[in-house]
Amino acid sequence: MFTLKAPAKINWSLYVLNKRADGYHNILSLMHCIGLYDTLAFEQADSIELVSDMDIPEEQNLVLKAAGMLRNYAGVKEGARIALKKDIPSGAGLGGGSSDAACALTGLNRLWGLGLGNNELSSIGSRLGSDVPFFFHCPLAVAEGRGEALTPLAVDNPYTLLLVKPAVSISTQWAYGKIKASRGAAEELTKSVNNINNIQFIYGALKAGNIFSLKSLIHNDFENAVTEEYPVIGSLKENLLECGAVLSAMSGSGSVVFGLFEDRGKALSASGHFSLYFNRVVETLTTVTSQR
Repeated sequence: MFTLKAPAKINWSLYVLNKRADGYHNILSLMHCIGLYDTLAFEQADSIELVSDMDIPEEQNLVLKAAGMLRNYAGVKEGARIALKKDIPSGAGLGGGSSDAACALTGLNRLWGLGLGNNELSSIGSRLGSDVPFFFHCPLAVAEGRGEALTPLAVDNPYTLLLVKPAVSISTQWAYGKIKASRGAAEELTKSVNNINNIQFIYGALKAGNIFSLKSLIHNDFENAVTEEYPVIGSLKENLLECGAVLSAMSGSGSVVFGLFEDRGKALSASGHFSLYFNRVVETLTTVTSQR
């Protein structure tokens, strides 16, 4: 038996662009892995078994879907017992389910001795969810297309975040619907060249350690539409700033809000103001090679 960790992610920037012929939207995002993990343990078994501390319906469980898909793809006859321990909240915009799926593909590739490379596993994972391929190219990457076209980036500096999740979970499908409704019949499209430039500026600030310039650069197209329905998200953003965060933003399609702090001590002190909510002080990752 062996164990792997599946990291969560945040979005420093997320633009929702035009709708595609396949029903998905093109996006442009800068995604970064963080030190919050689900844990998956793998061992041989006669069939595919999943033991989890969360009650996830089988038809929605990306770990089981990943196992079945890889088994069929590789013509594997063996089974596997997978134990999943969740620490990444669901419906939070942190990519927990997608990271679990990527980790399951990685772990089963190792358990079954398939010898598949990350690019091949990423391609399989893209059929499970748009965020799954990112977790084969982390810790930091620009995501384009529906999320499967990735440009990995190097980063040397870890940054301290305080994550706060209100008592609401957001469906990504619902969030896309809210954006469509807010934009009307003709979807507003921001100029891609401006978005790319903005992401380059964010990356430059992360590389240089210039956190104060990030406040005017981060962006999330989901934020206004989701906050309109759930004002608590806007309140949490304001509260994080009042507690000393350099900036605050919603991750992904929500509902987690994160604050960026100058150091871990300030973040830990601020976390005491959010004791009624799920909250974690974490760092952004500079490498995840030890997890894969």
